Amino acid sequence: MRVFVTGGTGHSGPYIISDLVAAGHEVAALARSDESAARVTTLGAKARRGSLEDLDGLKAAAADSDGVIHVAHRQDLLASSGIDAVAAAEVQIMLAYGEALAGTGKPLVVSGSIGSPGWEGLGRPATEDDPTLPGGDGYKGTLRARNIVETTAVGLAERGVRSSIVRIPPVMHSATDNAGFLPLLIGLANEKGVVGYPGDGANRWSAVHARDLAALFRLTLEKAPAGKYWHAVGDEGISLREIAEAISSRLGLPAVPIPADVLMLPAHFGFLANLVTLDVPASNLNTRQTLGWEPAQPGLLADLDNGHYFPAG
Repeated sequence: MRVFVTGGTGHSGPYIISDLVAAGHEVAALARSDESAARVTTLGAKARRGSLEDLDGLKAAAADSDGVIHVAHRQDLLASSGIDAVAAAEVQIMLAYGEALAGTGKPLVVSGSIGSPGWEGLGRPATEDDPTLPGGDGYKGTLRARNIVETTAVGLAERGVRSSIVRIPPVMHSATDNAGFLPLLIGLANEKGVVGYPGDGANRWSAVHARDLAALFRLTLEKAPAGKYWHAVGDEGISLREIAEAISSRLGLPAVPIPADVLMLPAHFGFLANLVTLDVPASNLNTRQTLGWEPAQPGLLADLDNGHYFPAG
């Protein structure tokens, strides 16, 4: 299958390209710069020069392919215009893909985000059948904006596109993770001298290894039915206290509760305050049963124990 991939030089992109190539697919990856082109070529893909701003270029690339995996985002708009502007631009990209792929039955696989029914008092893991729930600030605000993009992409199934969403949990971990939530928590712990967790730390995060995520994108491309959501969930829910204690054991710093009513979460966690208090467990049952996806890589706690998040010296 000839596959067009965006976001090939981000955290997940190189794993996705490598997995597709290993499975025998021919990959063309969007590359904005010479540096990006060289990197995707090293991974075994053909570099297709262009940008997310060039909708005609994206349509041409999609039309030339047998399927599209889209994991890139217009992050360039975030600082100047906010998350709603990012979402608006992404919607236009989805519509462009729709024009190129309408009536073909070709797959379009788009990255999404996992919300939580817990925000509505249900207190259970999110399933593939749950909508991405709207929210206010922080991560929830991001989900609200992403929901518009996901709905647009899934809606292309009505136009003859085999579109689907792979929802990614708050933590994607790997040996090459240098800017995700785990490095941020580790950096904050080193700065504060303690590994903090909110309240009793019982709230849970779902997580996935980047290699397992890549395998799910490939399976979704190859055989997922149209108009569906899939959960890239390796760990269904790990408490913040367990994560803090795992970081604590590697750094030799105490893991301590940060009471919201005493120390004020923003004072300790800064911009991470809205994230660390979330309870976002998620199920992968339907994804495993339907697509045959079985996470095979180390879970979050085992990956922390591997040591690559804590370089010597």
